[in-house]
This record gives sequence, C-alpha cells and structure tokens, in this order.
Amino acid sequence: MVVATDGFRPLDEKSVVDYIKATPTLRAQLGNQVDGLAIKEVGDGNLNFVYVVVGTAGSLVIKQALPYIRCIGESWPMTKERAYFETLALQEHGRVCPNHVPEVYHFDRPMSLIAMRYLKPPHIILRKGLIAGIEYPLLAQHMSDYMAKTLFFTSLLYHSTSEHKRAVAKFCGNMELCRHTERVVFSDPYKVAQYNRWTSPYLDRDAEAVRDDDSLKIEVAELKSKFCERAQALIHGDLHTGSIMVTSDSTQVIDPEFAFYGPMGFDLGAFLGNLILAFFAQDGHADKGNDRQAYKQWILRTTEETWNLFQKQFISLWDEHKDGNGEAYPVSIYNKPELQLLAQKRYMANLFHDALGFGAAKMIRRIVGVAHVEDFESIADASKRAYCERRALDFAKMLLKERCRFQTINEVISAIQEIPAF
Repeated sequence: MVVATDGFRPLDEKSVVDYIKATPTLRAQLGNQVDGLAIKEVGDGNLNFVYVVVGTAGSLVIKQALPYIRCIGESWPMTKERAYFETLALQEHGRVCPNHVPEVYHFDRPMSLIAMRYLKPPHIILRKGLIAGIEYPLLAQHMSDYMAKTLFFTSLLYHSTSEHKRAVAKFCGNMELCRHTERVVFSDPYKVAQYNRWTSPYLDRDAEAVRDDDSLKIEVAELKSKFCERAQALIHGDLHTGSIMVTSDSTQVIDPEFAFYGPMGFDLGAFLGNLILAFFAQDGHADKGNDRQAYKQWILRTTEETWNLFQKQFISLWDEHKDGNGEAYPVSIYNKPELQLLAQKRYMANLFHDALGFGAAKMIRRIVGVAHVEDFESIADASKRAYCERRALDFAKMLLKERCRFQTINEVISAIQEIPAF
C-alpha cells in the first residue's frame, strides 16, 4: 500500500477493515462488531472510491477522494481536499434539511475520507430509476423542499452580510473543483478540447455547430460570469440525478464535493436539466412492451411540479423570516406589502431564468463534453442514442439562448412537447 508523505493512503476492501478497527467512532457505529464485515466497492461515479460496509450490528458508507479524476486517471489531477468541502456541505445542508441529507459519522482530513449513513436498499441512484422507468411520487416535493431550504437558509435573505461573508470565505478554498466546472461546463464544449466526445459519426456536425455558434458562446459567457462571481448561497454544485438516492418515499442528496457559495440557479438548473435529459432519453429505452410515453409525461409533470413547489416554498420561507437577520431586503426598507411582492417577483423571475440557462448548459456538456450520462450511454444502438441526444441538444441550445422569453415552467414544458419527431 502506498502511503503519501501527507498521511494519505488509498484504501482497498481489505485495508478498509483495518481502518475501521483503528477508528473508535466507526467501530461504535457498527456496534463494535467488526468481524465478518461485508465490504463492497460501489463507486460508479467519475471521481471517488465508495465502500459499503455492512456488519451484524450496523452499517455505514466510506467515501475516499483520490488525487485525480477516477474515470480518466492520473493524467487529470484533482485535489483530495474536495472531501473536506463535501463534509462541510453535508453538515450544513443536513442541519437545515435533515430529512434529505445523510448523516456524517466521521471525517479524516489527511485521508480525505468521509464515513456516513448507508442508504440501504431499496434506495437506488435516481438516474438508474429514471432509466428503468420508475415513478417516484414524492420526488418533486422532496427535491423542492431540499433546494428551497438549502438555498434560502444559506443566502442573504436569511443571513446578515457579515455571517454570509464568513460562510463564503469558508468555501473559497474549493476553487479547484470550481475551476473544473468552469472548464467542463462553460468552456470545453465550445472549443476543440482533449476529453470532449460525442456519439460519432452521427453527432460530428452537431458538435461542430456548438463550437461555431457565436450567439451560444455569448450566452454561456454570461452564465460563466455568474457562476464565478455570484456568491448567492451554498450550492451543492453537482446536483444531477446521479447525486440523488431514492425510494418511493425517501429522497437523499449525496456527493456535494463541488459545494461552494455560488448562484442558486446552478443547483436548480442542474436538477431540472437532468430531468429533461431523462425525458429525451426515454425514446431510446422504449420497446414493444412499453413505449415510455406515459413515463415521459410523468417526467415533465415532475419537472413542472419541482419548480412550482420550490417557488412556493422559497417565497413562504422568505415571508416567514422577513423580520429576521437577512440583509438582502431589510424590512425597514421593504416595508410595504406591495413592495415586498414586487421584490419577490423580480427575484424569482431572475432565478428562474438563471436556472433555465444553467440547466441548458449542463445538458449541452453531457452530450458533447467530457462526462456523459447513463440515460443516453445505456442506449446500445448508437443511431438511436444519437437521435435522442440530438433532440436534447437542439432544445438545450434554444433554451440557453432564449431563456428569458419563458415566464413560467409550463411554457418550457409546452416547448418540449411541441418538438416534432425527426
């Protein structure tokens, strides 16, 4: 086993057991029954190792960050410190929304290691459930609750400016992962880049068209500026359907290693954009037994309900705490009901357009950028996959460029439904 000079050593299934035995907090979580532990490495993401540990008297998950991007290798280094910021985000988001964030049991900074609650079966990754065509009746309610609480309670609508600046400063060190997002979302898809890929040769011209679209580049530059410059709230930073685990009555948000104080619309857009990607992928998963048409409509309803419920709850939190410490709209200034309503209307309209823009940018990078989504990748027929991807890409390009013409989520859903088959 290689041990770095900073105390870091990558664990494997055998050494995880030794680590647990040497860590009282973890032994206690397992009821001090550490013989015969079942250990399984389940990390299917792009970055980390994830070990599920199950014993006779308890269970947990151990996640360890590597000093590079796992899906690429040592040729793309990545700071291990992301585990520290992930822990901070899990703790802060868990404090304001404990129903939808797994509890952290232990953090080892030199080892870049987090131990947390094991989300037992039947929990599965939401993306896999969407591919399988499973409906989750509480998904919109749960995700709107998570996003409303985590975004509101870490914003200037709730905090004083001094509290907010201290919180922003705490997360400024996660700049390497922010730089990674800047690169893969806002830069690489719009130029020739080493790790870009797409379903070739079917989408060769589509990828070239993205690189040649000057108006698209102008719009994505505006979004990149907001991402880099606007410390609006503590955002998850990578809130796609692969970062959410679900059952029919449980929704748990995981993997906030990209967390920092950024624009609220980035989290909202990531989730909504990934639902829309799932919608466009359904035709590739249809078969004679299930044309997926009813499921596509469920996805669109969930998309619409998520935004509408989020907006309602966010404004409700704002109204509830308008006399508190928040310094964005102090009651001494915004002291008339009609003025408060006007401020809220403008705030939510801007947030909605941000969400649409960021969501569209996230869709584009998943089709012509470095890391794709299983929704499309699991479609074996390349021509069918490209058909689904092209429809998603064309919609995303339109949405990014024309986001400000949409005033409601219903208008966005209508625009999706009006897209003709090729």
